[in-house]
Amino acid sequence: MSVRFVSWNVNGLRAVSAKPDWAWFGKNTAQIVALQETKAQETQLSETVRSPEGWESYFCSSQKKKGYSGVAVFSKMHPLTVQKELPSEDQQGEGRILQLEFPEFYFFNGYFPNGGSAILDAQGKATGNFTRLEYKLQFFNAFLLHAEQLRRHKPIVFCGDLNIAHKPIDLARPKQNEQNTGFLEVERAVLDYMETLGYVDTFRLIHGDTEGQYTWWSYKTRARSKNLGWRIDYFFVSQELQSMVKDAWIEADVFGSDHCPVGLELAM
Repeated sequence: MSVRFVSWNVNGLRAVSAKPDWAWFGKNTAQIVALQETKAQETQLSETVRSPEGWESYFCSSQKKKGYSGVAVFSKMHPLTVQKELPSEDQQGEGRILQLEFPEFYFFNGYFPNGGSAILDAQGKATGNFTRLEYKLQFFNAFLLHAEQLRRHKPIVFCGDLNIAHKPIDLARPKQNEQNTGFLEVERAVLDYMETLGYVDTFRLIHGDTEGQYTWWSYKTRARSKNLGWRIDYFFVSQELQSMVKDAWIEADVFGSDHCPVGLELAM
């Protein structure tokens, strides 16, 4: 038996579901579909989007600010349990995590925080700090602590927009972005640490050091047509599942958002 997963930062579920690009959902062959940055409460979505036939749907929306953040999971497999947000209250309220427990594994869908805008000094120059960087690092730490506790019982699969390009190969212009959030040394160290804990980047496991593979392109600079992108959307598995990774991919030909979907297939 194989289980197929896909993950997509849709940058607004109401917006993307009104576009022809949303036909992607009906054509995909996954058993689990994870969406990030839904920017919607369930009541704001049409019935066909909120509860498509043949799927169980779960939403975690921002309670602090409407039209912001949010994640959703659509599943053809019935979960044993579903949990919204992380256990720590400090990381709750922005609708960033959905946790589904299945017999063989725990599954997380996450929209991890952005580092925010640069903090400017009195002369208007960037100081090298960012408004949300500390929160971002705290959020990752809380997530990993929680995942490691659950991992004592069964393996972990997690996906989503991590808002970090791990290595120079994961973005088109690494040198120019060394001082920008998303590619700061302290952020990249988080993914290094995840690997030391035994979490496997499934795309790199399958494709090695293949270049030019990105999942996000800035709208502002029309970067997608030039493939000047970043790979910040991932599927990780704990190493107990590494031998079961059958395939991993990027769906760069799917439009409708500034991100594209990514996928994973596990031979359970």
